[in-house]
Amino acid sequence: MRKHSPRTILAQAGHFVDSVTGAVTPPIHPSTTYARDDDYEPIGDYVYSRTQNPTYDQVEHLAAELDGGAEARLFSSGMAAISAVFETVGIGQHIAAPTIMYHSAQDWLRRIAEKRNIGLTLFNAADPDALRQAIKPGETVILWVETPANPTWDVIDIAEAAAAAHDAGAVLGVDCTVSTPITTRALDLGADIVFHSATKYLNGHSDLTAGILVTREADPRWEEIKFIRKHVGGVLGAFESWLLLRGMRTLAIRFERASSNALKIAQYFESHPKIDAVLYPGLESHPGHEIAKRQMTNGFGGMLSLCVKGGAMAAKAIATRLKLFVSATSLGGVESLVEHRATVEGPLSQVQPNLLRLSVGIEDVDDLIADLKQAFDTI
Repeated sequence: MRKHSPRTILAQAGHFVDSVTGAVTPPIHPSTTYARDDDYEPIGDYVYSRTQNPTYDQVEHLAAELDGGAEARLFSSGMAAISAVFETVGIGQHIAAPTIMYHSAQDWLRRIAEKRNIGLTLFNAADPDALRQAIKPGETVILWVETPANPTWDVIDIAEAAAAAHDAGAVLGVDCTVSTPITTRALDLGADIVFHSATKYLNGHSDLTAGILVTREADPRWEEIKFIRKHVGGVLGAFESWLLLRGMRTLAIRFERASSNALKIAQYFESHPKIDAVLYPGLESHPGHEIAKRQMTNGFGGMLSLCVKGGAMAAKAIATRLKLFVSATSLGGVESLVEHRATVEGPLSQVQPNLLRLSVGIEDVDDLIADLKQAFDTI
């Protein structure tokens, strides 16, 4: 039988049709507990929703299929998922991660390094040699990468990172929040665990908070992650799971439109006299473009950054003068957002102060370009 495209799998919610009613929309199962039979055995496959729930299953099966993984697990937020991964690291072990990455995840890494005597090395993602130098054979247990990296959009070669991690006896975890499985299949490139902040592109409507982990193999570390989710209780509610599934059904067309819009915006403003640099891996001028072209096979995503001449004050002035772009945190929704990232990240931020992060939505691209142009015309 012909293998179906991710677009088809998503649109049909994993080829779902209810076997009892014929419904083509998956149902919500809000029950937290499940009955037992006369022999006191569970009637079905479920006992208590802190462990599993039929609505979770629908999303997890779809996520695992999209990423080509053995299993997936939903969490109540992206940080709950990330924390579960790093909770598997023992005292005295070591983690390597980029200097520029999702800032809350780095804050958590710094905390556990300080509190639990865990080694932490942060490396420059733009320097391929720095990644290997950050790994300590026999000590590093997790190499964590994010590609493209938020908000500079540096690109890490996933296959090379996987080889470096495995040579040292470590596992590779890849944050693919921006490079969704529509364009990047990190497990196929050698990653061991893929993370998605499902709040972002997978849901795509800025109306829920969720995280997803997908594993290449159901190995002992994965079993520990499942144990952590069950006992810490970082599960997603049934209604939120259903909303996420509904959002995922349009992921392909939303991601493709956002990618197309972002590329046009990046190309239009690449030589703008009031911009020092446009950071977008889809541009041929981007230092990671060739790697991105190799491992991002269906668009470069809807995220880009503009480095504004005149420093932080000029950048923030642009953000406040935009009419269509909403000044707000987060990314991956249908609406376009702008954020002065250094302000949001706070005093430990490594982001240049003149950087504006754009999350490009699915609006008419000419309207978005006109909005940016009028804002730049005012400074």
